Amino acid sequence: MPSKQHLSTEIEQRQRMNMLQREVGRLLEKNVNELEDDVRREMDENEALEINREKDEDFTEKTEDGEVYRESSDEMQQNDFGDDDDVPTYRYQANNRSRDDEYYTPPIANEPSLYDYLNEQINEQELTATQQLIAQSIIGNLDGNGWLPRSPQAIADDVTFNDGVEVETADVEQVLRIVQQLDPPGIAASNLRECMLLQLQRKPQTPDVELATRIISKYFDAFGKKHYDKICTALGVDERRLKTIIDNEILTLDPKPGAGYSTAGSEHSQQITPDFELDVYGDTFQLTLVNNIPELQISQSYSALYERYSKERPVTRGEREAMANVRQKYDRAATYIKVLKMRQNTLYAIMLAIVRRQIDYVLSGDETTLHPLILKDIADDTGYDVSAVSRATTNKYVYMPWGVKPLKFFFNEGLKRNDDQGEVSSRKVQAALLALVAGEDKRHPYSDDRLRELLSAQGYDIARRTVSKYRDVLHIPKAGQRREIQLKTDQ
Repeated sequence: MPSKQHLSTEIEQRQRMNMLQREVGRLLEKNVNELEDDVRREMDENEALEINREKDEDFTEKTEDGEVYRESSDEMQQNDFGDDDDVPTYRYQANNRSRDDEYYTPPIANEPSLYDYLNEQINEQELTATQQLIAQSIIGNLDGNGWLPRSPQAIADDVTFNDGVEVETADVEQVLRIVQQLDPPGIAASNLRECMLLQLQRKPQTPDVELATRIISKYFDAFGKKHYDKICTALGVDERRLKTIIDNEILTLDPKPGAGYSTAGSEHSQQITPDFELDVYGDTFQLTLVNNIPELQISQSYSALYERYSKERPVTRGEREAMANVRQKYDRAATYIKVLKMRQNTLYAIMLAIVRRQIDYVLSGDETTLHPLILKDIADDTGYDVSAVSRATTNKYVYMPWGVKPLKFFFNEGLKRNDDQGEVSSRKVQAALLALVAGEDKRHPYSDDRLRELLSAQGYDIARRTVSKYRDVLHIPKAGQRREIQLKTDQ
């Protein structure tokens, strides 16, 4: 019998621990804004939770290394969340602040809405009510580039079925031509070619502009592949004239006229709120987990009711139901408080481990000093599962002197050198690749095979497909697209 009782207790504890870990994992996935929403929702749904006004203050302390230290972090991670007594009562707040201070977030400019800007111009046009509907549908369908991916037929169907006003494709095409005359030039084009042509049409029609229009309208594919010799032959111009047209008329066009604006509901209009602040002072740093989460506690009324029902035996059915309700909300509140603190502790410990691994970059801001780092390295350093590290670093950001960086920025694959000098980070290889492309002869740019050979000569033994992948990451075009016209010097 004692053996069975012990087994039952162990199973219950294990189930409770698994539940806590699942809840911690759920909160780890949330960034600072999502966490604040979750806390607010939990307080609205459970009246047993309230803000502890007396303890709602900062607790920070510096270590010898300069980072802000949070009590019991090592104990918590090694005990795999431990038990109730292991949970520290500190808060994670910005250093040297009181609860009355306004919390600092990096200033991010509010971008004007492309939708509103275009609608203001449409309202100045003399349009019928039906044309207004069509124009708003066109503007509402623009993508982040300011292009119109939907066809006039599809927009006609949208207006007909959604707004109950029957329109034809020709009606949409007529309004589309009006929208395309709005600012910024090139707006509402269906593709890059049309976008460039719309902008050229708005320029004074000089001979160079007329030739640029012919290049884009008739020789767009050859232009994209930089087959300049074919264009020169077709137009009957020399390389000097062609280079002048390309530099002064074509390359001055904006391929994404809507990129400087935010579209309604787009990610461009969402502000990033960092989860950490990282300050650097010479060869030391200070790391702070930032949030506006108040110190929570179980309300005094529920604590009194819980204590009362723990001592008294309910008699009536109503009393039993009341006791069950109080216990349920009390336990839920106690669990949430604990899980919230565990989440904060876990997140801070993981970020601190990342900072220590990438201390060279943290202190210098030089991306080439980033070391190879994978999730398992941080899991080994902290004692947390790789899944916990992944959750803690997804959709999280840190504000530092070198800009706002996603936590995933600190992770990169390691590549073995071919000169027995250990591993280097992919960032260092990418920097070497950038340097090679910057110094190449643009009339005869390096192919990926040649870039691989040159990198290998520097000790970076990577495959051709890796070179191609890094080019894509760095937004470096292929060799043919990097080719430029270089005029021969006069003798």
